[in-house]
Amino acid sequence: MTDQQPPRRFTPMSQFATDYPVLLIDSDAPIRELHNCVSERLNAVVKYLNLMACTSLPDYAENDINTVTNIALILLRDVHDVFKVIEQRGFDMPTG
Repeated sequence: MTDQQPPRRFTPMSQFATDYPVLLIDSDAPIRELHNCVSERLNAVVKYLNLMACTSLPDYAENDINTVTNIALILLRDVHDVFKVIEQRGFDMPTG
């Protein structure tokens, strides 16, 4: 007898601000749509971090750096979570 649960259609995204998952990934969404979601976020965070790296912040406050870091972290967590779903779908696909 196995105790494995059937795969859930909606996978909770990582969150640290709530005790209950409120953002979910549709694990049955077409791979192309999941990829588009990842691509959009990854491109946004790369452009954002590139902009921040090229910006001079002589009068920055510690709070500003924390805000920049948190925005990048949230976007990268989204990317990570969707990539996990894509990878799981890819590994579960029958071969041959």
